Amino acid sequence: MPEPAADDDGHVLEFRLPDLGEGLADGDLVSWAVAVGDTVELNQTIAEVETAKAVVALPSPFSGVVVELLAQPGDTVPVGAPLIRVRNDLEVSAPPTAEPHTNVLVGYGPEAESTSRRRKATPSMASSTPSSHRAAATPAARKLAKELGIDLWFVAGSGPEGAVTVDDVRSAVPVTQPRTPARLGDVVPAPSNGHVTDGDGLIEPTAREERTPIAGIRKRTAAAMQASSRTIPQASTFVTVDCTASMELLDHLRTTKSFEGLTLTPLALVAKATLAAIAEYPGINTAWDEQNQEIVTKHYVNLGIAVASDRGLMVPNLKEAQSLSLRELCREISWAADTARSGNATPNDLRGGTFTLTNVGVFGVDSGVPLVNPGEAAILCLGSIRKRPWVFRDELAVRWVTTLGLSFDHRMVDGELGARFLATTAGFLEDPLTLLSRI
Repeated sequence: MPEPAADDDGHVLEFRLPDLGEGLADGDLVSWAVAVGDTVELNQTIAEVETAKAVVALPSPFSGVVVELLAQPGDTVPVGAPLIRVRNDLEVSAPPTAEPHTNVLVGYGPEAESTSRRRKATPSMASSTPSSHRAAATPAARKLAKELGIDLWFVAGSGPEGAVTVDDVRSAVPVTQPRTPARLGDVVPAPSNGHVTDGDGLIEPTAREERTPIAGIRKRTAAAMQASSRTIPQASTFVTVDCTASMELLDHLRTTKSFEGLTLTPLALVAKATLAAIAEYPGINTAWDEQNQEIVTKHYVNLGIAVASDRGLMVPNLKEAQSLSLRELCREISWAADTARSGNATPNDLRGGTFTLTNVGVFGVDSGVPLVNPGEAAILCLGSIRKRPWVFRDELAVRWVTTLGLSFDHRMVDGELGARFLATTAGFLEDPLTLLSRI
C-alpha cells in the first residue's frame, strides 16, 4: 500500500489508491462514505472502489478530519494517485517504529487493532445544513438518486442501520418543485450527443437513447475480451451429446438423503465430467508464459464458473476443484453464483482460474463460441438440454440432448487434444456410471 504523504507541517495526510490486486492498474470510485469535515478513525471505511475483480471497501490508514476529496464517484483512479486528504493536528501516541506494522487487506479490514493508532482529532464545528454531511445509502441508491435529482437527505431509509436503498429512492418524491412540462408546440433542441435541454437548461436523456457509462467490471471485461481476441489464436470444436442417462442419474440423486437441501443441476455433473477429463488430458489445463516462452501445465484446477450479474460477466473460480465430490461441487457452484450476483465476490474469488465453464443453456441457447479467458488454455460451453429425436440402439427415440462447445488457445492445445478432451467429457455424460469412482 502506498505510504500516505504529509504536508510540510506533517498535519495533513494524503491517502493514495493502494494496489487493489495483482495486475490491476486502476479502479473506479463508486462512492464516498465520508465528506469534507467528517472525522474518520483508523481503519474506518472511507470509500468503495470497483475493479475488474470486485467492489472493495477502502479503510483509512489514519484518523483525523477530512479536508479534501480528490476524486469524484465515477472517476477512474490509477493506483498510487491521491484520493483524500485528512488533517490530524495531534501527535501519535507512539512513533511508527514502536510497533510492528499491521497489514490491512483492502476490503477485509485489519488483521488486528494496532496499538499505535493515532488519537481521534477534534472535529470542526459541523454545519446544521443537510449538505454538510452525507446521508447513509447504498452505492446503487446514490447513483439512482443522482440520476433522478433526488436529495437523499429527504429520503427515509429502510436498509441496514437506516441506509437508503434503491427501492427507497424509487418511491421518493423530489423535494424541489417539479419542472413544468413543455407545452404542445414548444420546440426543444436536441444536441448531437443524444440529450435534450429542457426549459430550465437542464440536460436530460432523450426517450430514443440511453447511455450507460463503461466502468468497473464491464470495462475490464471488454478489455480482457479484446485482449483475448487480439492475442490468443483461438479455435473451437463441438459435439452433440445424448445425456439422457445423466438426466436420469440427477433425478435419482435428488431423491437421496446425500443431496437433500442441495441444488443439483446438470452444470454440476458437467463440471464433474470436465474435471475427470482434465485429469486424463492435463494439457488442456495450461497457461502460456510469454516472458519465458514456456507452457505451464497446472496439476490443480481452479474451475471458473461464468456468472451473468447486474454488474456484468463475472467468473469466480472454485479453488482446487479437482478434489471436490459431486455433492461439494453442487454447494460450491451455488455459492459462486450467489456471491457473484450479490456483488460480494472478493478479488481472491475471481483471480487464479485455470479452466472455465460457461452455461448458455440457461438462456435457451443451443451452443456458443466463448472467448478464452486470458491466462487460461480453454473454456467449455454447455448448451441447452432438450428432448429431441435421436437414434438410440438403431431406433428413433426421444432423448435428452445437448451440445458442448470447446474454445481453446491453439498455441497450447492442438486440434487432436481439444477433440479428445471434448469427446471424453461427452462420454462421461453419455454414460455417467463411468464417473462413479470419481463422484
